[in-house]
Amino acid sequence: MSLLSVRELSVAFPSARGVVRAVTDVSLTVGPGETVALVGESGCGKSSLGKAIMRLAPIAAGTVSIEGTDITTLGPRALRPFRPRVQMIFQDPYSSLNPRHTVGEIIGQPLAVAGRPRAEIRERVAAVMARVGLAADAAARYPHEFSGGQRQRVGIARALVLNPKVVICDEPVSALDVSVRAQVINLLRDLQQDFGVSYLFISHDLSVVEHVADRVLVMYLGRVVESGPAAEIFASPAHPYTRALIEAAPVANPRLARTRSRTILGGELPSPLKPPAGCAFHARCPFAQAVCRERAPRLEPGASGRAVACHFPLLPPIGAAALADRLDA
Repeated sequence: MSLLSVRELSVAFPSARGVVRAVTDVSLTVGPGETVALVGESGCGKSSLGKAIMRLAPIAAGTVSIEGTDITTLGPRALRPFRPRVQMIFQDPYSSLNPRHTVGEIIGQPLAVAGRPRAEIRERVAAVMARVGLAADAAARYPHEFSGGQRQRVGIARALVLNPKVVICDEPVSALDVSVRAQVINLLRDLQQDFGVSYLFISHDLSVVEHVADRVLVMYLGRVVESGPAAEIFASPAHPYTRALIEAAPVANPRLARTRSRTILGGELPSPLKPPAGCAFHARCPFAQAVCRERAPRLEPGASGRAVACHFPLLPPIGAAALADRLDA
């Protein structure tokens, strides 16, 4: 059984100019010990989906199930037992922490809300702080006294203090310096082994996702356009948008950076207030034809758990030679 199951989930927000359809008919599962990545440009609906799973954003349609129980329509009291099972690490490690509380209070607050005894809270907070690399005396200090990387460690500790089954990582390293990102990514991978936790990893950075994800879902304008095992998607992306994202990701190997092809996307992400007719990507797609402007493609499942929503999927766009270069990078 999946720890987290999302079925045909839609998220919509009312605005002065109409309804913003941030997420439309997205389905995904997260299994034990698995890292599932959601990728796409800013504004594609990734964070809205994560917040909807946490019941922090309105769900217009679809269901969210935790360990087989549908929590979509549960009220605050009925939802409370499920809160500890899914926690979240937020993108901004400063604005997500209360500046009036000490680090010890911030990390221990989920335990206090759950009604745990004070002695247990102190013991658990000390243990999880040590595990994420924070000194014991940090518990008495305030968020503004820490660097960005240290503040994100506080956010990670807060998410893990209740021993959740799934942690939603919403762009957990995008606000950090490049030198700190690798440290935090390695910490998350180590914690996954130690705590047996699963991740829903939200990111626009494909170079990070390639190293952490077991499966990948690519989102464009609120919909999944491609999904499947991470290794296969990075080796041979089938959707033109996926290929463009992968080719835009930085690589460490200068030889590969000079020789690989790049798909340059024109225009900007369309407005979710007025999405284009047909395929939402057609105005930016270099391979679009008449049918793409007239009819939206369905997300068609294929072999090895792959699925792609494209009338003319790329077969194969990268191939074994480029994959070997990427692995050498």
